Amino acid sequence: MTDKYKILFVCLGNICRSPAAEGIMRALVEREGLTERFEIDSAGTYAGHRGELPDIRMRDAAARRGLTLTHRSRPLCEADFERFDRIVVMDDMNYENAHRMAPSRALSDKIHRMTEFCRRHPGRTHIPDPYYEGHEGFERVLDLLEDGCGGLLDALKKEEKA
Repeated sequence: MTDKYKILFVCLGNICRSPAAEGIMRALVEREGLTERFEIDSAGTYAGHRGELPDIRMRDAAARRGLTLTHRSRPLCEADFERFDRIVVMDDMNYENAHRMAPSRALSDKIHRMTEFCRRHPGRTHIPDPYYEGHEGFERVLDLLEDGCGGLLDALKKEEKA
């Protein structure tokens, strides 16, 4: 990777899963000294939470893991498909919505499911939305996102060496 590699995480409202993935990925690349080589952002396929901070329950769960989530919700837009190298979605609904928004088939090839990168949780098909769950739901989602972000970073480092 000579230029910055740009990753966009996408969930429904951009207040739980995708800002948590953004925070986790930022922490991972910082820990590896790769901050200058990545641009990381998140967005939602639903614009109803535009401008809001992540859900307080997700911020609290993330804070217990040493993460501070300060992203303000924004909707996924057509320009994101040109700007980002990889668009990582949390579930099938987000996958289908992102595909519908993609300006071309070639740009839709940038869309991947987060579970493609999970190593410790093989066979998962989606990252569940914790919005209507209790404390355990947010913790489970963070576990899955840590796994997926770690796998994504490993995959990108392997691509760089190829």
